[in-house]
Amino acid sequence: MQVRITARGTEINEFLKDYAERKIAKLTRYFDRILDASVVFKIDAGTPQVEITLDANGVILRGVERGDNLQMALDFAVEKIEKQLRRFKEKLSKKYKINVLPEEVVPAIEEHPEEEPKIVKVKRFQLKPMFPEEAILQMDLLGHDFYVFLNANTNQVSVVYRRKDGNYGLIEPEI
Repeated sequence: MQVRITARGTEINEFLKDYAERKIAKLTRYFDRILDASVVFKIDAGTPQVEITLDANGVILRGVERGDNLQMALDFAVEKIEKQLRRFKEKLSKKYKINVLPEEVVPAIEEHPEEEPKIVKVKRFQLKPMFPEEAILQMDLLGHDFYVFLNANTNQVSVVYRRKDGNYGLIEPEI
């Protein structure tokens, strides 16, 4: 397996390169036909981010994660890839009701049945008419990543949200 490690907007030391290579090499215990791996370390809007892309015998897996530091972001991204491999196997097994992966791969993939996500909390509140700029301020004051409000411009329900690039987005549903 070929592993390409690059850095954008930051410098990485030999320890981090070696650490990344070891983490990627361990992924072969889940799927031994990983042909190519790309690891990109970068600082995006002041936040360390790692992007991992794998070519696993024609199946492309991608994991992008952020963390307090590059090593933590790498660990999170590897966990995401591992989870994708497990889901991939489960989907194929359910779809074809047989083990589609080669026999030598099947025992290597850990069996972790994933719980289906469920609604654990319902929250009701009154929508207050406000402008999107006010909603952004309210969202920031509450420390949330999104805020639902009654848009004073359109008199419709809207949502403002914080984007990964540090800017904001506005969702205006059409009914």
